Amino acid sequence: MKSDVKPDVCVVGLGYIGLPTAAIVARAGCRVRGVDVTQSVVDTINRGEIHIEEVDLDGLVQGVVARGLLSASTEMEAADVFVIAVPTPFDQDHAPDISYVLAAGEAVAKVLKAGDTVILESTSPVGTTEQLRDLIAARRPDLKCPGLTAETPDVSIAYCPERVLPGKILEELTNNDRSIGGITPRCARKALAFYKRFVRGTCITTDARSAEMTKLVENAYRDVNIAFANELSIVADRMGLDVWEVIRLANRHPRVNILQPGPGVGGHCIAVDPWFIVHGAPEETPLIRTARGVNDGKIHHVIARAEELLAAHPQLTVACLGLAFKANIDDFRESPARLVAATLARRHGARIKVVEPYAAQLPREFDGTAAELIDIDTALETAEILIVLVDHDQFRAVPLAERAGKLVYDTRGIWLDQPKLGEQAPVAGLRLAS
Repeated sequence: MKSDVKPDVCVVGLGYIGLPTAAIVARAGCRVRGVDVTQSVVDTINRGEIHIEEVDLDGLVQGVVARGLLSASTEMEAADVFVIAVPTPFDQDHAPDISYVLAAGEAVAKVLKAGDTVILESTSPVGTTEQLRDLIAARRPDLKCPGLTAETPDVSIAYCPERVLPGKILEELTNNDRSIGGITPRCARKALAFYKRFVRGTCITTDARSAEMTKLVENAYRDVNIAFANELSIVADRMGLDVWEVIRLANRHPRVNILQPGPGVGGHCIAVDPWFIVHGAPEETPLIRTARGVNDGKIHHVIARAEELLAAHPQLTVACLGLAFKANIDDFRESPARLVAATLARRHGARIKVVEPYAAQLPREFDGTAAELIDIDTALETAEILIVLVDHDQFRAVPLAERAGKLVYDTRGIWLDQPKLGEQAPVAGLRLAS
């Protein structure tokens, strides 16, 4: 692939990372074929539409599809650069599942040719890129693979994880720094040439295993720090303190920056990736394992506190505000809010109402519960108890006057003007500490 010739690119997996990546690469002038196993996703993209919620993505996809630069298919086709962005979940024992990566590798191997570059972007356990290389080598003995030949390899294989924030994915895919790990330095340089076509941030080359570990470390760092905030919130709850006030004051120290607590930790990154490190080094990771336990335990703490409130007021209607794992997105993966609301719905049925502006219907775990999806206006008119689980802007915008007379359990700290339970508040509602 010559640097002055735009490569044909295939992006495997058209989810929250794959589709934005495909669209941005297409915007850079490359012809991009997106591959996904779900026909409805393929059809949606080929109409110039999107199946996920992300700022400015709809207009970008519409534009590059209309220009003939982006198309989607369920079938793999030949390309010059293959970008694999498929899920990497874990099983019930928290062991990483890289079967989607390997299945993508099988499909890519069938159409691979000399000169091609394969880049894995899926968050993966250390050593996955090498496993992908070994799979390709086994399926295509006619191609010399990097690290397995003393000669110049026919293909290049590298690892380059994303580090983006939902709601700002397009901006951060373009502007954030990237760690590009090659099976060999030559592989890293080939991948670097590809990313420099659309990344304005600094692209740093390294080896594949270091790049894989870097991604896991970034999310484990976040998880550990969130765990401190969540544990602090439970301690403050036991002591009758306002955790938001404590954190606000503590953060005035020049070397203290405590994060904000919540009902737990969700999403496919922070709630999942630390387990990949634990699985790889179980005896050496007591802190990371404990942080995961604290953040998962916070979910059950929130459920217990909500149950206390509901038991004390058995006749009142309850509105759970939010199902997404973070604010202003439609991503419910590993969401603590979703688990809290679904648990309450299974126990209390029609008494539970759910407000989620990014959902057209309740997820399947609400089936048979009689819980109802309503909008925020209906919740404010009909519910006497409000449980804030997600800090969507729509919820933040509700003024104190509209919450007057309601009981509020605010797990996100968005309504700090709400008096606490037990305070004298003849007009305003009452807030349960997190």
